[in-house]
Amino acid sequence: MAAPAGVGRRRIVILRHGETTHNAAGIWQGQLDSDLSERGVAQARAAGPAVMALRPTRIVSSDLTRAARTAAMVAEAGGIPVSLDARFREIHAGQWQGMNNEEVARLFPEQRAAVLRGEDIKRGIDGESMGDVLERVRAGLEELIAGMEQRECVVVSTHGAAARAVAAALLDLDLAVAWRILGSFGNCHWAELEEGKHGWRLLSWNVSAGVVDSVEGSPPP
Repeated sequence: MAAPAGVGRRRIVILRHGETTHNAAGIWQGQLDSDLSERGVAQARAAGPAVMALRPTRIVSSDLTRAARTAAMVAEAGGIPVSLDARFREIHAGQWQGMNNEEVARLFPEQRAAVLRGEDIKRGIDGESMGDVLERVRAGLEELIAGMEQRECVVVSTHGAAARAVAAALLDLDLAVAWRILGSFGNCHWAELEEGKHGWRLLSWNVSAGVVDSVEGSPPP
């Protein structure tokens, strides 16, 4: 997504939601509407001041609870508004949603093997491919960027796979290349991208406010 001539250095911060109990248990969430675990709530609260130090003016969030709740808690640290956009949802994992990796490998061995080989198939037979995700997040980004002021910073609160699709769209990267060079994206971690004369560039990736080792109450199962 090349920058139009004369536009100032706008920035986008890609934020992944805090941990959920499904994350902790290694379950494919996809578009299941799971909430944050206690650890995830603590992560979001810790991230708030650090993300606000980047001086965002607003947050655009996936409408799934785990991303929207993370966005709300981060926004509280700076008193900025949050809006929801379903185009920044996580990949729909079809019939894999609610299963762990062992169950997926046992019930869908050929499809799981294809994903591990790097093939971009529809997850869980009737879910989305990463190409599908890239197409919808790109549409969301184009609308978002068109409405950004010069030198404005906006946070996009999203999900693990969707976050890399957002980065790939901004940086004009092939999905396979983006997956190889960007790596995983931790819960409540973020990346900062800046618009330049010839397009967007990556300033930071997979940054956090520090790992939350423990919270009050029992850890998620």
